[in-house]
Amino acid sequence: MILTDKRILEEMEKGTIVVSPFDRKYLGSNSYDVHLGKYLATYKSDILDAKLHNEIDHFEIPDNGLILLPHRLYLGVTEEYTETHAHVPFLEGKSSIGRLGIDIHATAGKGDIGFCNTWTLEISVKQPVRIYNGMPIGQLIYFEVDGEVLTSYKTKASAKYNTRTDKPVESMMWKNFLK
Repeated sequence: MILTDKRILEEMEKGTIVVSPFDRKYLGSNSYDVHLGKYLATYKSDILDAKLHNEIDHFEIPDNGLILLPHRLYLGVTEEYTETHAHVPFLEGKSSIGRLGIDIHATAGKGDIGFCNTWTLEISVKQPVRIYNGMPIGQLIYFEVDGEVLTSYKTKASAKYNTRTDKPVESMMWKNFLK
C-alpha cells in the first residue's frame, strides 16, 4: 500500500521518514516532490566497464540552465536528503519531466529500508532540453512493507552508497567483483 499525505506526515513526526529540506507545499496526496540539485556529473570515458571504477567529472548547473543532449548519460542529484526507516521509497519522474523527454532513472527507482542519503539520478533525454538547478524533477512514493526487516540498508556491510553527499555518485558495480 502507498502512504497518503497524512501518513507521510505522521511517519515524519515519528522519524521513520526524513526529508530535508522539507516544504509542505511539495507534499502531494500520496507523494513528495523532489528537486534537482546544483551538481551534475558525466563519465570521463565514453566506454564504461562494469569491472572497473569508472570515474566522473562533477560540474555545477549554471544559473541560466544547462542544455542536456541525447546519447549522453548525466548523473544528477536531488536537493533533498532523505531517510526511510520503515517503508520502501520509490522515486519516479514527474509527468511534466517525462513530457519534456527527460528520464531520471534507468533502473534504480526503488530505494531500500534504511537508505539515508540524497538520490543519484540517471538522467537521459530524448532531444536537447534545458534544465535548471532546483527544478522539480521527481516524486517519492512510500510503500508499506509486510514483515520485519533483519538488515536495513545503512547497516549492510555490502552497502555501497552510504556516504552522505550533495553530489551525484558514480556506479560502484566494480565493488561487486571484489571478493
